[in-house]
Amino acid sequence: MDLMSRLRLGSLLLALLLAGLIASGCSQTNPEPVRIGTVVWPGYEPLYLARELGDLPADEIRLVEYPSATEVIRALRNKSLEAAALTLDEVLVVLADRVPLKVLLVMDVSDGGDVIMARPGIASMQELRGKRIGVESNALGAYMLTRSLQTSGMTIGDVIVKHMGVNTQEQAYLKGDVDAVVTFEPVRTRLRNAGAVELFSSRQLPGEIVDVLVAHEDVYRDRPEVFRKLADTWFKTVDYLREQPGPAAQVIARRLKISPQEVTASYDGLTLPDRTENLRLLGGEQPALRTTVRRLGQVLLDSALLRRPVSGDELLSDTALR
Repeated sequence: MDLMSRLRLGSLLLALLLAGLIASGCSQTNPEPVRIGTVVWPGYEPLYLARELGDLPADEIRLVEYPSATEVIRALRNKSLEAAALTLDEVLVVLADRVPLKVLLVMDVSDGGDVIMARPGIASMQELRGKRIGVESNALGAYMLTRSLQTSGMTIGDVIVKHMGVNTQEQAYLKGDVDAVVTFEPVRTRLRNAGAVELFSSRQLPGEIVDVLVAHEDVYRDRPEVFRKLADTWFKTVDYLREQPGPAAQVIARRLKISPQEVTASYDGLTLPDRTENLRLLGGEQPALRTTVRRLGQVLLDSALLRRPVSGDELLSDTALR
């Protein structure tokens, strides 16, 4: 090989090396957005409201809406999502599959937003004996049904369980395929408008149904700044929701497909903890939410809703809040 050929080859190799270094640098400084999975639920809507207000950085955070919590759980397990909004019992189900997770934010506590709705003429839980109940069995619905039956002196064997995602419950009710459904807002409002009656709600299970933002442990470890920004945006948007309920409800109503007045009413069944309360729930040597985690874990295990016992002692983290 003559000198010129060697020089050309050397230049080509140097160019390829530099291109690789540049590409590597770009991939490190401009990583893909963190994907956060959710279902439609008023407690998660501040995320979408923040996006509508232009406060959610699209280059760092991408919201992914799923038709059911079962699909969110599956995507989180498979790492098709870096993070998700789930109920705490759903988080424990994923944790039981040995998926390392961190709870970084308490989004809401359900105080009436999760319900069992039934056909007119069914006046109590006891009257559901032998009736068909639609429920999303791999998610919160299974827990709600189990606990509602327990508090009513019944067991799962007293009812006929029809497995279905929350996205199919309304049509199943309207078609007469079920006598009742375990559901939540905004389906609750739409079924009530169709004549359904409320038999049971999360108000009868105080503090048990908690919605949280959860992330894969390694993702949070590698990109903590994204979750700090997200927490700051979350609290800013919750303040906006409280201070400007009219404009906020107008935006949220378009997604929930209920009226702005019904949006406002739906938040009567929710508590949205502020930063101070989040720090109490998730921080310190004895986070207040740890007791809830342990109680939920035992209930889920006793009800055969968990594959194995789980320890949630390392699950909670307040570092994204500070």
